[in-house]
Amino acid sequence: MDSLTMEKVYPVTIDNGHGERLTFLGRALRDGVEYVQVENQVSPGAGPPMHVHHQQHESLHILEGTMGIEVLGEKPYFLNKGESATFEAGIAHRFWNAGETVLHCKGEIWPPHNIEYFLGEIYRSSRENGNGRPGAFDSAYLLSKYHTEFDMLGIPKFVKKVIFPVILFLGKLGGKDNQFKNAPEPQPRG
Repeated sequence: MDSLTMEKVYPVTIDNGHGERLTFLGRALRDGVEYVQVENQVSPGAGPPMHVHHQQHESLHILEGTMGIEVLGEKPYFLNKGESATFEAGIAHRFWNAGETVLHCKGEIWPPHNIEYFLGEIYRSSRENGNGRPGAFDSAYLLSKYHTEFDMLGIPKFVKKVIFPVILFLGKLGGKDNQFKNAPEPQPRG
């Protein structure tokens, strides 16, 4: 575990202000692999956009509600209470609350690496930005710094390759990167 993790007191709940609450319940080591246990509550229609974790696996067990799932290039499908979904590292996916009541799940992510920091900052920025999306500088900074771990597929490649570097340059000139001075180092892909 890194020093940032060892200082953390669990549980830690993050809320994006737009229907997604995620609680990191704690970390555990099993068979030499570190896991972070999670619990989420997702409002009807809400859920993360198409994304990929290049290094982390994610498994969610539905306690209440209906989950819609789409794996990139495949037909969406639905799971209900008592069923589980596992998203392997490197597989682009999204899920959403496909029901009319709160979707409540428990699960785990392994190895966690920087998932708590990354999602915490994305949720914070989404909440502060007020429109359900993280701010432009925050997105550019986080997706650039942690490109070996995470990607959001809904952002066009042109934006990531051309616009994000300009946003980063201008934002750093204005000192916007100071909010990330304690950001953990990204995990190399590998």
